[in-house]
Amino acid sequence: MSSPKSTDMKKAKAEDKLFFEKELWGKGYKLVAGVDEAGRGPLAGPVVAACVIFPEDIDISGIDDSKKLTSKKREELYKKIKESALDFGVGIVKEKEIDKLNILRASLKAMHKAVSCLKNTPHFILIDGNQKIPDLKLPQLPVVKGDSLSLSCAAASIIAKVERDNLMRKFHRKYPQFSFDRNKGYSSKVHLEALQKCGPCKIHRRSFKRVMECLVKQEFLKID
Repeated sequence: MSSPKSTDMKKAKAEDKLFFEKELWGKGYKLVAGVDEAGRGPLAGPVVAACVIFPEDIDISGIDDSKKLTSKKREELYKKIKESALDFGVGIVKEKEIDKLNILRASLKAMHKAVSCLKNTPHFILIDGNQKIPDLKLPQLPVVKGDSLSLSCAAASIIAKVERDNLMRKFHRKYPQFSFDRNKGYSSKVHLEALQKCGPCKIHRRSFKRVMECLVKQEFLKID
């Protein structure tokens, strides 16, 4: 499938979020998967990706880019998506591997893991963003703002976000000083203040500037 023209993008926005899926179904790709991730920006915690395959008669209202939805709405849709999807998978890459690989490569690895978790091999993959998933020998199409243009990508963004939020709530019980239940690892005022006061915990991303600055400061204070 060639890259969509700008007129196609406008049509996708004007019609419905199944524009890309319908095009692919019509070309014989019956198992079309949408892939997206959550957690590229936070200072702490893993990056989580999800992959969703919908049936051609899918009918769930309200699915959109997870960032546009309330927490309550995401939770509602999360359950409906899992119940209605033909298949779905989740991939997780932890903070130590993020530091080793960098966040872009870690995000793509999480996407690869999500696809690999599927029970059924997809015939085509729609990816939110502008990059293909490396080392994945399947037809792929990156779609910029795919989580707003493709129902499958939007659903994947919801699954990934809810899965990651649940993980961060668990981490909050272990590290309550950082308020991970509220900020999910993003650089909120409370999080940054706790980081300066307590220093990084085990799930902080050492390669991220704010965390690295804190580590340097701690080492400096150790000097007599």
